[in-house]
Amino acid sequence: MKILIINVALRPNSPVKYLPLGLAYIATSIKNAGFQFDLLDIDAYRYSDEQIKEFLSKRTYDVVLMGCIVTGYKIIKNYAQMVRSFYPDSIIIAGNSVADSIPELLLSKTEVDIAVIGEGDVTIIDLLQHLNECKSLDAVQGIVFKNEGSRLCRTAARPVIRDLSTIPFIDYTIWDMELYIEGYRNALGEPTPISRSEIRAIGVNTARGCVNKCTFCYHVFRNVPYRHRPWKHVLEEVKVLLDTYRMNYIGFHDELTFSSRKSVTEFIEAVRDSGLTFYWTADCRGNLFDREEDLALLITLKEIGCVGMGYSLESSSLEILKHMNKHMTPAQFSFQTKLFIKAGIPAWTSLVFGFPQETPESIRNTIDCCIENRIFPSAGYLLPFPGSEMYDYAVERGLIDKLNEEDYLLKLGDRQDLRFNFTEMSDETFQNVLNTELKRCNEVLNTGIPDDQLTKTQYYRAPKETLKNRQ
Repeated sequence: MKILIINVALRPNSPVKYLPLGLAYIATSIKNAGFQFDLLDIDAYRYSDEQIKEFLSKRTYDVVLMGCIVTGYKIIKNYAQMVRSFYPDSIIIAGNSVADSIPELLLSKTEVDIAVIGEGDVTIIDLLQHLNECKSLDAVQGIVFKNEGSRLCRTAARPVIRDLSTIPFIDYTIWDMELYIEGYRNALGEPTPISRSEIRAIGVNTARGCVNKCTFCYHVFRNVPYRHRPWKHVLEEVKVLLDTYRMNYIGFHDELTFSSRKSVTEFIEAVRDSGLTFYWTADCRGNLFDREEDLALLITLKEIGCVGMGYSLESSSLEILKHMNKHMTPAQFSFQTKLFIKAGIPAWTSLVFGFPQETPESIRNTIDCCIENRIFPSAGYLLPFPGSEMYDYAVERGLIDKLNEEDYLLKLGDRQDLRFNFTEMSDETFQNVLNTELKRCNEVLNTGIPDDQLTKTQYYRAPKETLKNRQ
């Protein structure tokens, strides 16, 4: 059985390249199970459609795997059609939230034959074995597939992997690591601990899932318990990266790296026990550190390599935060940020604009909060993802037509472009107010971001005073 894995490019014009950790785990599982495959890494090499077609024309495959988040639906549809034109009888499999959140639509509107639901590490091996032996797919847990006559069949859900330490480390030899090290460098926030050109960085996952259920968000592990890899296990993988690829900087890429003080203290202990030295960034809850005594904890994090922490404000409106199901207040966010400033750790945040309660005043107030905390935010518009509460909200009010759902999906993309407007403001007014406020924030904080990059900033830009103080 000839297998092709495709890594799609969601942002083909961006200088940033992230190793696709989810797909990397899947590829590792497939390799460890003894299946051979080719990898078409479109994102790493930024292949054009013509180059992809040339690649496909020179080979034959029985099974083709791909996947991405649901905002890349139109990309998956395009690639699946391309694959089908060359391999009429191949089996096309898709995973990640483009499959998990809209499996029925994906299988009925595209050339994809099988959608993997939830965690794919075990499912993909079970599925490939059944395909290789021409067995019925009914017994493969965690999939939706087209049966004879194109009837859609959903199998029983597959239990989640409770102990993440049982999952093998990613096999990094599958990927062109130097390309990803260079591409990751282009995403590093300011200030960098050493010269950007000297940094060798990559992302590592420490957990699956999230403790929050924000109404605007959808991810594959939304309805399963938050699971964290044991820190000893994580740091063993970090050591491999440091030793093999001379990494000196790790970005912990999770929905939530630190969900409690206990996880923080355990991490500190594990790093000290490991003897490893490296720079790192992570994400935490926006109200995790809520007392003065936590400053000592943050100072310790800096001592063991922390060079930045992300946590989301999303909005300074209490009404909007409640609608988001954030369980946090702007005051808590500000208190935590002041602790990070005192500890000398750069903090960054993200904002979501466009809930029904959004007004020019709420936008200004949210930007005021960022200015007060000396953070230029990563800002974007509310983009209702299928499977999220805000998507259901839009459908219930007739703002998204379920009968023409694909029309909406084909318009999805980066949240920095306005694609959906819940507010009472016109699209023009909404965009003008946000751009004006981001420009004001940029000027007050003196971050030096060009006006046309206020939402598409590429990486976090620190106020010039912060950079000067670090020199």
